[in-house]
Amino acid sequence: MKIEIGRDTLFDALNAVVGVVERRQTLPILANVYVDADEESLTLIATDLELQLTSRVPVTVVQPGRVTVPARKLFEICRGLPEGANIVMTIEEQRATISSAGSRFVLSTLPADEFPTLETESDHQELRLAQRDLLRLIDKTHFAMAAQDVRYYLNGLCLHLSDTCLRAVATDGHRLALSECTLPERFEDRQVLVPRKGVQELQRLLDDSDAEIVLRLSGNQVALDLGSTGFVCKLIDGRFPEYQRVIPDADGMQLQGNRERVRQALARAAILANEKFRGVRLQLSENELRLQTHNPEHEEAEEVVEVQFDGTPLEIGFNVSYLLEALGAMEGESFMLTLKAADASGLLTDPEDPETRYVVMPMRL
Repeated sequence: MKIEIGRDTLFDALNAVVGVVERRQTLPILANVYVDADEESLTLIATDLELQLTSRVPVTVVQPGRVTVPARKLFEICRGLPEGANIVMTIEEQRATISSAGSRFVLSTLPADEFPTLETESDHQELRLAQRDLLRLIDKTHFAMAAQDVRYYLNGLCLHLSDTCLRAVATDGHRLALSECTLPERFEDRQVLVPRKGVQELQRLLDDSDAEIVLRLSGNQVALDLGSTGFVCKLIDGRFPEYQRVIPDADGMQLQGNRERVRQALARAAILANEKFRGVRLQLSENELRLQTHNPEHEEAEEVVEVQFDGTPLEIGFNVSYLLEALGAMEGESFMLTLKAADASGLLTDPEDPETRYVVMPMRL
């Protein structure tokens, strides 16, 4: 096997797939990237057996062939070479030689036949949408996923396909984030759970463009084509909670304020919040929001912010990090917090984005 390729082209292709390669592997070959050179293109595949990324680029093929080479070492070599350089990769006697100008590197290889790949399931549901729509759903909700929770079905993002709506939902049991978009056609009801690592890779791969993508949902995996890049991910096998039950209705006392002003006040108050529980006390009175935090060292912070509120005076506690992340994910100038009682969940919304909602459970302080 022998190919000639631009350094920038190979670097971009490797950068698209190398994120799936773990630092520590159960199988040595999983530290490698699969390299397949046919008559006119080069295909790179990386996998951890749960997630697979594929990148295909045009290349000058002198001699076709297949092999696997250490992924991160090849990536670092490409990153270290000057931009615009040309690379010649030759495979001989289980060794890969990478040459460029005055540089030469020899890497060990493993047989391509031993490389495990995830085959795309043929029985799937296919939907088309703009890249920016899927990226928006993920950006608005991903931070509410649980991390290493024993309730494994919370350690990912739920994609719920219902009629003409695609909804992304994430929860860790203490807060919930939901965002949805409208699809041009109707679909049967289906829910899939995408694991955290798959969600993170989608965030990295998607861009804020109107380019159409094809999303394929099946019983065990989600697959996606992004031009020259392919994404296949096994799903979490579990049942997501009935999230609709925990979303409060919009009836109740409503606080409306400047999103950035309140977010900055919360960020300052959070400096002296208890590092373990991260609690902040909200005291609501007529057109005033008072934020209070304290910690075991008897340190205290208080912020007073002018807001629109004409309900019954109320005192309620929340995890300040949950409020900060929800407000940070919004984009509008103002926000609305709907409350019913001191022991009921709060509903955070953006008046300019009715398709996104955040639910935060109260905490005792």
